[in-house]
Amino acid sequence: MTASSKRTKKQAILETALQLFVSQGFHGTSTATIAREAGVATGTLFHHFPSKEQLLEQLFLGVKQEFADAIQASVSSRGDLKQDAEQLWFAALTWAMANPLKQAFFQLYSMSPTVEQSVRDQAMHGILGFIAELIRQGQASGELAEYPIELMQDNCHGQYLAATRYFVDHPERWQQAHERSASFALFWNAMAVR
Repeated sequence: MTASSKRTKKQAILETALQLFVSQGFHGTSTATIAREAGVATGTLFHHFPSKEQLLEQLFLGVKQEFADAIQASVSSRGDLKQDAEQLWFAALTWAMANPLKQAFFQLYSMSPTVEQSVRDQAMHGILGFIAELIRQGQASGELAEYPIELMQDNCHGQYLAATRYFVDHPERWQQAHERSASFALFWNAMAVR
């Protein structure tokens, strides 16, 4: 078996698990169903992922990394914190609208006890650590309130989930500039010094 076919099987398992975890839930999805739908043997699934929990964790971290890479790639720092934050915000929302299945996965599992706290911490502090750095810069410059960094990160995450749920549920509102602008204003005003 070539490295390419191993990767293809692993990717097929991840893609199938994503679809099934969103449509049937983690507990409603068996490893046998994932393997069958992915077109691989159950043993192949366990070769790549020793448990269903590890499959979920790897999928969670992989989607978070894809998200982080996409939003960072679409932002060119202008040296103005508010403009940089606005670019990140809209890049994140655009990613969500372009990736509805992955966003649905975020909605279900970002705050779920099904995903271990250590894995959620790895995503927030490792993969999305650049957000904490922006918050620190904003606090140092006096633009952002002096709240605990982790609380601010969780608040940013919660606002992102709320805004994406709003726009996914009402896609016609995503097309309206004033609605998009309002979503950023709510986000920024929750953190900015007044």
